[in-house]
Amino acid sequence: MIHYTLRCTAPVHGATPHEFEGWFKDSAAFEKLLVAKLVECPACGDTGAGRALMAPAIPKKGRGRRAAPDVVPAPVEPAAPPAATAGPMPAQVRALLQRVRAEVEASCDYVGDDFAEEARKMARGEAETRGIYGETSDTDAEALREEGIDVARIPWVPRSDA
Repeated sequence: MIHYTLRCTAPVHGATPHEFEGWFKDSAAFEKLLVAKLVECPACGDTGAGRALMAPAIPKKGRGRRAAPDVVPAPVEPAAPPAATAGPMPAQVRALLQRVRAEVEASCDYVGDDFAEEARKMARGEAETRGIYGETSDTDAEALREEGIDVARIPWVPRSDA
C-alpha cells in the first residue's frame, strides 16, 4: 500500500486548494484511479486532484513495515450534509458507485467475513499488506479504528453487468 497527500486543483470560489490523504494499492493503481476521475476531494468534490508535496515516510528503528489501511479511506466528514432522498438513486450516482465497486474488486482481495481478523494480521505484520474488502460489523469496524487501523465503508451497489 502507498500513502499520498493529495491536493485538489479546482478550489471552489477562489479558495485555497484543499489537502487530503489517500491510500492506494500502488502508484499504478493511484494513476488508474486518477485517470478514471475516481479520486475526489472530500471538501469540494473536485476530481482533478493530484499529489501534494510530502515528506517521505521513514519507519522508526526496529519497525521495518508500516501498517497500511485495507482500502482507500472514505472522507470522515462530508462537505455538506447529505440531502434526504425519498426516490431511487440517481443514475449518475449509481454509475459512479458501480465504477468504485469495479475498481475495488479489480485492485483488492475479497476476504469475506474474515475482514477484521485479516486487517489486524496485516497491521501486526503477520500477513502481507494489501488492499482487502469484505464484511464486518459496526462494532468490529469501530474496534479496528480504535486500534489505529483505517477502515472505510463503501456503498455496495449491484454490478453494472448484473
